[in-house]
This record gives sequence, C-alpha cells and structure tokens, in this order.
Amino acid sequence: MKFKPANKIQDLQYFGEFGGVNPSISDSSTYTFLSAKTMFDTFEGNADGCYLYSRHTSPSNLYLGEALAEMEGTETATVTASGMGAITPVLLQLCSAGDHVVSSRTIYGGTYAFLKNFTPKLNIQTTFVDITKLDIVEAAITENTKVLYCETVSNPLLEVADIEGLAALAKKYNLKLVVDNTFSPLSVSPAQLGADVVIHSLTKFINGSSDTVGGVICGTQEFIDNLRNVNDGACMLLGSTMDSLRASSVLKNLRTLHIRIQQHSKNAMYLAKKFEADGLKTVYPGLASHPSHELFSSMLNEEYGFGGMLTIDVGSLDKANELMELMQHKNLGYLAVSLGFYKTLFSAPGTSTSSEIPEDEQAEMGLTDGLIRFSIGLDNDIERTYQMMTECMREVGILELVS
Repeated sequence: MKFKPANKIQDLQYFGEFGGVNPSISDSSTYTFLSAKTMFDTFEGNADGCYLYSRHTSPSNLYLGEALAEMEGTETATVTASGMGAITPVLLQLCSAGDHVVSSRTIYGGTYAFLKNFTPKLNIQTTFVDITKLDIVEAAITENTKVLYCETVSNPLLEVADIEGLAALAKKYNLKLVVDNTFSPLSVSPAQLGADVVIHSLTKFINGSSDTVGGVICGTQEFIDNLRNVNDGACMLLGSTMDSLRASSVLKNLRTLHIRIQQHSKNAMYLAKKFEADGLKTVYPGLASHPSHELFSSMLNEEYGFGGMLTIDVGSLDKANELMELMQHKNLGYLAVSLGFYKTLFSAPGTSTSSEIPEDEQAEMGLTDGLIRFSIGLDNDIERTYQMMTECMREVGILELVS
C-alpha cells in the first residue's frame, strides 16, 4: 500500500488531561517523583512514562515528535530548538575525530559553514560534491566516510537528490544517509526511499506561520535513544531543547500542513509555468525543463505537488534587489529569508542564506548574483499575483531584458 503521510498525522489522537481535544501543555522544566528510586530509574532511562527534566524530554515534545515520526514513517523522532539544532547533533553523533562526510555542495549556508568551518576543528572532514551525479558521490567515499548528507531539494538551487540511489550507496559502503527534507514535507518521504535519518527545520513549511524556530530528527528508536543518552548523546549534551509551548504550537499547525502544501505547490506551479513562458530563467522541479523533473516525479507523493520553492535569475544583484524592493512595496510579499509563510517571501541567496559559501564556490555551483529564491505563498488569486509581479518586472526592465 502506498505511504500516505497526511493520513498518519490525521490518525493521531491525543487527549488533554481534562479531556481536551488538544493535549495539555507540560509547562514545567522539572518533574517530581513519589520515590527516590523512580527518580534514579528515570535518569537511567529505565522508567517508561516518567519525566525528569525538560532538557531530556517533555510530554509536549514527545507528542510533536511522535506526530512527525508518523509523518515521515520512522520509528520515532526528537524535536529540537532549531533546524541547525537538529542537523549539528546528528552529524556529531554519527562522526568522531578522523571521520569523513560526503555532502551535497548545494545545501543551506548554515549547514555548509558547519561542515566546512566548524567540524574540521574536531578533525571531521567533508567532501562537497554534485549530489545529482552518483558516480561522483561514490568516487568521494573513503574508508573513513561515515555519512552521506543531502537535501531532498537543495537550498537554494533546487537540485533534486536521488534518495534511492544514495541509499543504495550508503548500504553498499555501510554509511548513514541523512536527508534534510525541509523544502519538501509530505511531497517526498525520504525514509520510505531508504534514508536512515530525516531532518526538518520546523521553522519553515511544517509550522507555516513564521513565529517559531524549531527542528526535528526522525530515525530509528536506537539512534534517537543514542542522541538522548545522558552520557554521550549529542542532543542531550548540546542542549538544543525545544520549548514545550512551541512544541504545542507546531503540533496544532502540523494538522493543516497537507492543505497548505497543496496550495503552495499549486501556486508555485502556476507562476513557474508563466515565468518560463515569459522567457524568464526559471527553476522549479515541477517544470519539464528541470533536469531532475522525472526523478522528482518518481519520488513524489503526487497529491502534494512539487513544493512551494522556485527561483528566477534576473541577471544581476542590482536588478534582483530593485525587483524585490518593488514587489514588497506593492504588497506582493516580503523581502525576507526563510520559507513556508502564508505570504510569498523572496531573497537573493548569494548575499543572504548562502552567503557563508565563498563567491568562487558559489560561481562553481551555479549560484549567480541575480538569482532570486521565492517561497510562494498561499495566495487565493494567484493569477492576480502573477499580473502584479510581471508589472513590477516590466517597471524595472527585467522582462524587456529577457524577451
């Protein structure tokens, strides 16, 4: 039977302690015990259903983690205080001094900076490769490699990873495949395609209201237990704990994710087709012109579409900034980083979310100054949005330049 991620969320049922339709929020940092022995057993991880201290975990965080594990189809999950608070513990749990990571070269700038600049201090090295070419990925694997790392849809170039192909390589060389699925929740289910660990920045589409920072790690019970271990667990010891109030808020928003993703995808597809027909250099996985369109289609949970992210290249940073400032002035969205908001967000990633990547490496991977990354919003009248956007493009001379 085909995996239905939204059904998994829909089927969850949590009652509040007084019978509420929402689970009660555990607004406590510490928990009491009726006996000292139970406290000891809980600290050692041997007392199911008991809580010790909210950095370890809390009922609210467990509810959200369980829901996200169901969505991704993994045994369990643990939530964190940010997306980077999920990415960094996973890599540090899986790698020790002398180990090696093979990573996609086009990834979120913070992840790139962590692997390029921080982990070498711990003698963990990374080789950045074109993740779309499996032969190049395989050639980069060494006897010290422990992790293959990628994003399902890369930030910001929207390259698509062949998760099944990467999973086969990971199995062949006894590696762990870690996939950041932030750009494509529900649309793609990496764990069902062979990924060992699935990460999200909950800040983005999953929460959807740009009011919360959070992350999640979805994986096996054994791996999540290792992350939470009081002696050497990276999540436990690095302390990137999500607040219970925020966990409750994200859980409520998660219930509408399937509706929102469908609208994000519908609107992005409409604009991508229109922009491409106008002669704009447009990248969107739903377009037949995308080099990985067929691959993405083969991984897709079709009802959720190809996602809400697209890019256009307007030729120069000056033109990109002029257009974005005008679109914001015309109330078409916000000149802002992040994604998944109800309004469209746009930014020039080369000078924002990918600015950690040196200019020469940006050029090598095809990240140009004129690239604008759009997180397309939930606009009800997307045709009106398109007309207003193209008016802005004409006003700043972009459409004439490419026509």
